[in-house]
Amino acid sequence: MSHDTLSPSGRRLRLAATLIGAVLLLAGTIAGTDDDFPFGPFSMYASAQRLDAPVADTRIEAVDTGGRRWILTQTDTGIRRAEIEGQLDHFTARPATLSALASAYERRHPGAPALTTIEIVVRWHEVRGGHPTGRYNDQTRAVWHP
Repeated sequence: MSHDTLSPSGRRLRLAATLIGAVLLLAGTIAGTDDDFPFGPFSMYASAQRLDAPVADTRIEAVDTGGRRWILTQTDTGIRRAEIEGQLDHFTARPATLSALASAYERRHPGAPALTTIEIVVRWHEVRGGHPTGRYNDQTRAVWHP
């Protein structure tokens, strides 16, 4: 047998794998969710926004007992910004749940000054014709104080 050709069983195996992949892709496209990726749609990239629609940039700001204000990052807490954005309505309705971020920060920075405030701020960047104008406005969505 030549090394350039597949055996009949090898061809059947490749055909079966291709058909299974195609069926999963089709089923995911019809009835799937982002959790089914790569066989479901990745909807965050599946639609286009208006070219003049404002663009949201969410950040988590902290203030400690020394008065220092900064943006809390994944490095500070171990919690990704996308996780915060995904739960934005929850945090807005129940700001006290932001205490979980303070606890996560304290675990990673045991000797650091305690946090006195955590805010979720959404910066809405103005866009015209698909290009940023440099103008923006900030919207505070949730505030936590111990």
